[in-house]
Amino acid sequence: MPAITLPDGSVRHFDAPVTGTTVAASIGPGLAKAALAMVVDGKQKDLSEEIAADAALRFITRKDPEALDFIRHDTAHVLAEAVQELFPGTQVTIGPSIENGFYYDFARNEPFKPEDFPAIEAKMREIIARNAPFKRQVVSREDAIALFEAKGERFKVELIRDLPEDQEISLYSQGEWTDLCRGPHMPGTGNIGSAFKLMKVAGAYWRGDHRNPMLSRIYGTAWRDQKELDAYLLQLEEAEKRDHRKIGREMHLFHMQEEAVGNVFWHPSGWKLYRVLEDYMRRRLDASGYQEVKTPQLVDRRLWEASGHWEKFRQNMFIASVEDKEEAGRVSALKPMNCPCHVQIFNQGIRSYRELPLRMAEFGACHRYEPSGALHGIMRVRAFTQDDAHIFCEEDQIAAETVKFVALLSSIYQDLGFPEFRVKFSDRPETRAGDDETWDRAEGALKDACAEAGVEFELNPGEGAFYGPKLEFVLRDAIGRDWQCGTLQVDFVLPQRLDAEYTAEDGARRRPVMLHRAILGSFERFIGILIEQYAGRFPLWLAPRQVAVASIVDDASPYAAEVAELMRKHGLRAEADTRNEKINRKVVDHIDARIPILAVAGRREAEERTIVLRRLPGREQETLPLEEAIARLAAEATPPDLAR
Repeated sequence: MPAITLPDGSVRHFDAPVTGTTVAASIGPGLAKAALAMVVDGKQKDLSEEIAADAALRFITRKDPEALDFIRHDTAHVLAEAVQELFPGTQVTIGPSIENGFYYDFARNEPFKPEDFPAIEAKMREIIARNAPFKRQVVSREDAIALFEAKGERFKVELIRDLPEDQEISLYSQGEWTDLCRGPHMPGTGNIGSAFKLMKVAGAYWRGDHRNPMLSRIYGTAWRDQKELDAYLLQLEEAEKRDHRKIGREMHLFHMQEEAVGNVFWHPSGWKLYRVLEDYMRRRLDASGYQEVKTPQLVDRRLWEASGHWEKFRQNMFIASVEDKEEAGRVSALKPMNCPCHVQIFNQGIRSYRELPLRMAEFGACHRYEPSGALHGIMRVRAFTQDDAHIFCEEDQIAAETVKFVALLSSIYQDLGFPEFRVKFSDRPETRAGDDETWDRAEGALKDACAEAGVEFELNPGEGAFYGPKLEFVLRDAIGRDWQCGTLQVDFVLPQRLDAEYTAEDGARRRPVMLHRAILGSFERFIGILIEQYAGRFPLWLAPRQVAVASIVDDASPYAAEVAELMRKHGLRAEADTRNEKINRKVVDHIDARIPILAVAGRREAEERTIVLRRLPGREQETLPLEEAIARLAAEATPPDLAR
């Protein structure tokens, strides 16, 4: 007689094992119709699964966030069925739900093309309209292998053979079509709805190994209703317009080429943007009590072995060796991160508790090998600069330092145009350094610090660093996309492994706690985010080229050049445009270059020493005395930290 406890605390008793469908019907016809799946004692299950013992039960309906994963997972199954109906002989492999959608990998002699999508989508709608129920069946390993061997599905057979011996093997059928799947699923294909769209085709190696066959991957997106789908497609359209690679070319900010894969060639305007951001960050760190350092890029492997990074990150390191006889056999690596080097600075001399907290910052140049397929403009590169810092402190200082860090991060994000962010708490990963007692202390200290700082977080299980738990700060951009940038990690492990000590107030030698923290993450990636946030139209203080002073007639060219020079003396990034072009042509050119301010000088302006200001891409303009115009623009272009 199971007793079912519902979210409102009420309890329903049943005389025998009961399915979720029956429980929903006992509550009311509305819920029976709306329920898509259920959560039993914290685990998601099909509505058709029986509950035999007392349990806490919650239903998932279309309005719940979890519904999207179900819709996308089920749509992937429908995609696979549609493909096999339309293209006999195609083998199915795996098809998970992913952020914003789903994909399915297919083995086929001829890769799919976008031109195939209309027919596939039409067949998918037909399958959805059938509203075939998803039926679960648990089978033996032998029966599952026999079933898929009979179908010629060698990839499914390989998956089944590789499953742990004690793992239950379940199949899901929708009408006559069956797939290997853990589930759970919604009641039937009709629950998917019509708000889906196939998006693109890509190649993917079976199991991600280049030695395996290349598969044809079809990506799609699926949502609860057409309104959500339309909003997502609009976001993609806007994101394409804002693509930092496209805007970077148009603004001549940077380029990348095959001779330096994953490395950025910064052009003058791009490097100016970089330097403006770096100068701003340096001022903020100086004002917050950080001491800037600089550490080597090439470091002997012995340090990486001692820190644990060699074992964890060796495959992502660039290795160097020399022929020098005195150093024969010595292997070094370009640093993939800065933390072990900062401990080396801390270890020079005898440290006192009076020096703590010691906030050590570095704009550290790092290198990591990223597979070529993972590279993406300046967002994902092999050479980058971290706005890295490590705070060496006592254990009872963790909370206070977290409060200060969160306040600094919030202020910086606000200045850069990101008023919203959320926080994830990433706890211990499966593979980690340090014992459970150390991890309990670190996780407990970080949670207490979050409470002290007023930080609400969502749990991100198993995603902590190998040496400690971390907070991940996820900011939201102008079109609603999330970007994980800042981090704060509590580390009891590296100080132990690298023998860091300080003298405590009682004279005892103790290990400091090490707080790893970043705000931007990397300059390269964050600049890419900024480009897309503003679509290249930066606020005046960030814009690499702030003012274009354009002459209307040749007679005004000397005055335009004089104005540009005066503006530069007042700290503005100004340039004169005295080309023999019509003013309309100049306006278009500077709009395309995304220069925020156009200052127009004609014969009258030269005589009266005035200037016409126009904020691009707008049309409104005003005429001001030159000194007033420069003073106003110089004030507006003052970085926010200096303007306060």
